Amino acid sequence: MIRIFHKVNGEILQEKILDALDKVPLSNLVWIDLRDYDKHELESVQQKLEIKLQSASEAAEIESSSRYFETADTIFLNNIFLFPGEKGYSGAPVSFAVKNDVLVTTRTGDLRVFYETVKKIKANNRIFKSGYQVLSSIFETRIELDADMLEGIARDISAIGKEITINKELEEEQIIRITALQETTMILRESIVDTQRVISSLLKSELYPPEGTQKLRIMVKDTGSLLSHTSFSFERLEYLQNTFLGLLNIEQNKTIKIFTVVSVIFMPPTLIASLYGMNFSFMPELRWDYGYPFAIVLMVLSSLGTLYLFRRKKWL
Repeated sequence: MIRIFHKVNGEILQEKILDALDKVPLSNLVWIDLRDYDKHELESVQQKLEIKLQSASEAAEIESSSRYFETADTIFLNNIFLFPGEKGYSGAPVSFAVKNDVLVTTRTGDLRVFYETVKKIKANNRIFKSGYQVLSSIFETRIELDADMLEGIARDISAIGKEITINKELEEEQIIRITALQETTMILRESIVDTQRVISSLLKSELYPPEGTQKLRIMVKDTGSLLSHTSFSFERLEYLQNTFLGLLNIEQNKTIKIFTVVSVIFMPPTLIASLYGMNFSFMPELRWDYGYPFAIVLMVLSSLGTLYLFRRKKWL
């Protein structure tokens, strides 16, 4: 599918029909968005702009040289955009190309960043007069959504912290959630670093309009703030993990302490029983009428004496 944004009477309108691409003059084009496109649609855009767009595999390359490069008249950049899935966040590669003030984006699947950007264009379409402004708006929106993701992670961290401090019973699910949040924070941090690298490259580009560099500088600062926030989230998660493991060790120590105390309490009675279980010929208590009660009382007293000693030493 091709979405075309072009200038008409100083405004930007949206077209969704492929035939409209041939009808719109090249000078009026602002943004061409290719989503889930086929070969015919890709070729029509390349022919219209006289440009060679990158494939999906090229957009997914992780090398820094593949993330951003320029030709004499075109800026190419690739970025991974996060989206929530059933098992956390996943990444979708998006390729950008800007030539003659026209932005071309190629992607698969629907992403909230583009949905929110289109909403901004419709809300104030007169300010988007070139593809560079749309590109800036896309990354600005992405930073805002990344901030929302970090706020969501912070709320989850606070909820787990309250569960650990309020509830005395520890559950395996809590440590699994902490680990999952650590993985999510790490993925989000990598995404923010990638965004910061691309924006910094745009800031150094000679093709990027000078009037838009101030907004890029602000976005670089914003990404730096988000990176600081991710570091803080990592520290909180590490603190919660250490707290959980510490409480778990305390619970285990209590259990081991109970078994230890029980074992020690029954050691004197066991010793007494062992003595009277010996098969010696001369043992006076064996023929004593009160020998059995005497042994029982001696065992009980030895156990109570051990308990008294533990209490006095404040081991219990």
